[in-house]
Amino acid sequence: MSTPTHNPTGLRAVFRQAEVEIVEKKSRFIASVLPIRTEAEGLAFLESLRKKHYNASHNCYAYQLGERHELQRFSDDGEPGGTAGMPILNVLQAEDIHNAIVVVTRYFGGTMLGAGGLVRAYTRAAHDGLAAACIITKRRYARLIVEADYGLAGKIQYGTLQAEHIIHDTAYTDSVRFTVLVAAAEAEGYATLVQDLTAATATVTEDGFVYGAEVEGEVVLFGEDGF
Repeated sequence: MSTPTHNPTGLRAVFRQAEVEIVEKKSRFIASVLPIRTEAEGLAFLESLRKKHYNASHNCYAYQLGERHELQRFSDDGEPGGTAGMPILNVLQAEDIHNAIVVVTRYFGGTMLGAGGLVRAYTRAAHDGLAAACIITKRRYARLIVEADYGLAGKIQYGTLQAEHIIHDTAYTDSVRFTVLVAAAEAEGYATLVQDLTAATATVTEDGFVYGAEVEGEVVLFGEDGF
């Protein structure tokens, strides 16, 4: 079995698109969050919000892309320098969020907030937006198919769960077929475990790699690219 070289601890990301609004001294701050694969997706999202909020005072944003945040961009969109885009980016950095854009739209309420007030408002809006989008950790798993006689099913289930791997599916035909998700770096060790548990009578085959994350108590699978 091959073991890919990826971040073994997983990538923190947002699970879904979200929008939240806060009000600070009558100014409305609307945070819109989207998981993105590419910069083009992020810019298209930004443009759609500019059209939606055509009469807003500002549409400030920040985004990060890449396993090591290789691409980072932000904009104050007319707010005083350093009071909007950078605070939004700082929240993304502090939460270590990969592949996401946060746009904070401001409708001016008539009261000046000052530099400190703007930083606090944009920071809070970005933070609340990410929370609403559900921060998850995507881990890269080897998807392994384990087939064995019925009499060995209990041993395999127990050993798999004790080793803290995930039994994602079970099929019963003339034998028992488990689909098991194992952290990619542990795939070979798990195959050895199964052989030890079954006196080398079970078969373990690799069925590709996927990203998975626990979302509200359930394991959700993503594609090979994490989406």
